Amino acid sequence: MPTVINRNDIANYIGHQATPTQWYQISQNQINQFADCTLDHQFIHVDVEKAKATPFGSTIAHGFLSLSMLSHFAEEFSVIIDGFYMGLNAGFDKVRFLQPVTVNSRIRAHAKTLSIEEKKPGQFRISTEVTIEIEGVDTPALVAEWISVQMVK
Repeated sequence: MPTVINRNDIANYIGHQATPTQWYQISQNQINQFADCTLDHQFIHVDVEKAKATPFGSTIAHGFLSLSMLSHFAEEFSVIIDGFYMGLNAGFDKVRFLQPVTVNSRIRAHAKTLSIEEKKPGQFRISTEVTIEIEGVDTPALVAEWISVQMVK
């Protein structure tokens, strides 16, 4: 669940470390669907037999698939300002893919609120550092600084 905060308490949530999200398993079907959507059918993603001969030993999720999962995970880690009625994705300041996510791996997100600024009345720019952890792997799949805008009444 997102954490709902009052405007007067924003300063208290800078540096807020959310509880890690629930685990989510990446399936071959999801990887194949993502390949179809993006037209990226590189063998390392979709050819199970050929991918066995790579250093990874199996297919791997597209880096952008792992990144796109942030939308799913945000439902659990977000800080939401009371009066929120709409959110917008404003992009990323940084994204680094550090470790491939092999098929059937379980991933989850860790999030830390870096900043919350009211740019215009009722429009808050929020910067969140998000790390995608792979179960049983020391190196995270990715680290990103995600920028969003919350429209608040």
